[in-house]
Formats: sequence, structure tokens, C-alpha cells
Amino acid sequence: MSYRFFQNRACEFFPCHHISEHSQEAFNCLFCYCPLYPFPDCGGRYWMLQNGLKDCSNCTLPHYEYDLIVNKLIEKYPGASSAKTESMT
Repeated sequence: MSYRFFQNRACEFFPCHHISEHSQEAFNCLFCYCPLYPFPDCGGRYWMLQNGLKDCSNCTLPHYEYDLIVNKLIEKYPGASSAKTESMT
């Protein structure tokens, strides 16, 4: 088991995006709710609804790009990664 990958095929919503059968093997459910949702520069494929919310239904970024997500979070919260490292020493 990897901390970088989790898949829940028993989920009633799996897969939550329209993807090919082949792509389902690598579909990562770890970031079921995208941690980059609050950021306009998230890097994903979204559009804004009239009510101001993002529609991310065509975005699969959090399901295949673990490193990108983590690096973007470190960029947004630079102290978080060093605080964790310091607490481990």
C-alpha cells in the first residue's frame, strides 16, 4: 500500500469522471475532494458557474497528478512542510 495512491472501487461514484476503462487502473481517489479547489491558479481544467462556484467535473488533475498537488500545496503553504520536518526530529 502506498501513501501516494488509494482507490475505492466500491464507492458508488467510482469513477467520478468519465474516463476510459484503461485509465481506471491508475485513477487515484486519494484526493477525492481536490485540496486545490480554493485556488484560482490550481492548474486544473475548470470553469466558473454564474453563482461563483467552480465546476471541476472535467478536471482529473487530483486523480493522476499526486506530485503536482503536493508541490502546489507546499507552494501555497511554505511553512507547513518545514514544520512537519522539524516535529519529526
